[in-house]
Amino acid sequence: MSSVSSSRRGGRRRFVSEINVVPYIDVMLVLLVIFMVTAPLQPPGQIEVPGAGQSSSPPDALVEIRLGAGGELRMVTRNMPQQFDRTVGERDIAPTLRSFGEPGTLAVLIAADQKVPYGDVVKLMDQVRAAGAGRVGLMVRGKDS
Repeated sequence: MSSVSSSRRGGRRRFVSEINVVPYIDVMLVLLVIFMVTAPLQPPGQIEVPGAGQSSSPPDALVEIRLGAGGELRMVTRNMPQQFDRTVGERDIAPTLRSFGEPGTLAVLIAADQKVPYGDVVKLMDQVRAAGAGRVGLMVRGKDS
C-alpha cells in the first residue's frame, strides 16, 4: 500500500484516454424499457380518407381514361360528338385530348384497376393536367357496389 500512496504524492499523473461507455449503455437500456412499456398503451393513428361522393355538377360530356393492371391505357368518350374507344400510348394522351376540342373545357375521368400502383395513377393525372384538361377526376366504386 505504501507504494501506491507514494506514487500518488510524488509521481506524475496519467490521463486515461478511454471513454467509459457503461453509463451510456445503462441509460439506453432504461429508455428501451420505457419505450417497450409505453408503446402498446398508445392508440394506433387514425387516418381519415375522404369519401367518394358525387360532385355538385357532374359533366355531361367527358373522356374516360382506363388504366389497366398491365399498364395499358384505353380512352373512351361519353356523350361527345366524336365517338372514340381505343387503346392509346402514354405519348398519345395529349394529342388525343386536343383532338376532342378545347382541352381547358374538357372533363376527364380516370378509372384505374385496383392492382395499379398509386404512383402510376398520379403520373397519369399529371400527364392529363399537363395536356390542359379543365377538370380531372377519379372514377370510384360507390359504397353499395
